[in-house]
Amino acid sequence: MSQLRIEPALTAPLPTAVRSPRAARLVRRTLTVAPLLLIGGWAVADWPSMRGGAARLAAADPGWLLAATLFTCLGWVVASLVRQGALPERLPPGLLLASQFAAGAANHVLPASLGAHAVTLRFLTRQGVPPARATASLALYALVRPVAKILVLLVFLLAFPEPLRLGTPAPDTRTVALGAGGVLAALATAVLLFVLVRPLRRPAVGFLRTALTDARLLHTRPSRVLALWGGAAATPLVQGSVIATVGFSLGLPLTWAEVVLALLLASTAVGAVPAPGGIGPVDAALVVTMAAFGAPVGLATATVIAYRVLTVWVPLLPGALVLSALVQRKVL
Repeated sequence: MSQLRIEPALTAPLPTAVRSPRAARLVRRTLTVAPLLLIGGWAVADWPSMRGGAARLAAADPGWLLAATLFTCLGWVVASLVRQGALPERLPPGLLLASQFAAGAANHVLPASLGAHAVTLRFLTRQGVPPARATASLALYALVRPVAKILVLLVFLLAFPEPLRLGTPAPDTRTVALGAGGVLAALATAVLLFVLVRPLRRPAVGFLRTALTDARLLHTRPSRVLALWGGAAATPLVQGSVIATVGFSLGLPLTWAEVVLALLLASTAVGAVPAPGGIGPVDAALVVTMAAFGAPVGLATATVIAYRVLTVWVPLLPGALVLSALVQRKVL
């Protein structure tokens, strides 16, 4: 009787691809814990600001704080609306809202909205959206929001010209020149990379073709146009309403229109500075602008600090937990 011969290939070690599920589980567990670790480190680094803002909120008017909380929650709904408006495919509303709530936590850790865009891109691809179309929707989202904000600013300047007569500080010529130079340098770098680096041409052309096609398609659907442009225009109004109601709870002597106009001017002037969640430059510019509109500097500073605590620190831990849960459930 001939003995069965075992081939060497059957006794060889398993290939890496077979062992990859264990590595994938390790990576997923790491991503689940990473948001909590990042937020814990940031809390330790910025503990004095959080403690001071929390103390101010504890002494504030509870009715206005409730209104500020409602406007804060409305901000995530508006963000989800704009995200849906930038994409032809229909997304599940509940998961989209959860992803934007989680993206808010990531957005306050990385600069220039990179965290929010990364979470949203992962969510879109998990929903079956092709990567090119998902990236194009992020680009359209990033383009429409500042354009809509400038349009809202122009409307406010025409409707409420009185605050400007108080001597609102404007950026000097050097600041404007530096900003314009930075934009031109970025555009020139992109053009040079496109011309000189051949491997980038094909994906860049494909991305532009997809972006233009989707933008044209979206603007033939009234529901998408309303969600995209209406949500983008409502974003600074909702954000300004949060600041205004927080200020009213502390006794800020400004009107709603003045606070929203101050936010529009401050975020337009220094919003391009890549700080995490816009924290830092926009805060300083907002304090200066509200002070120019007649608010005491100390009260304007307290308003901005309390606003950041309400919109950043209070939802940060729940947002990180939602982010971890979405990663664990493979939604992200």
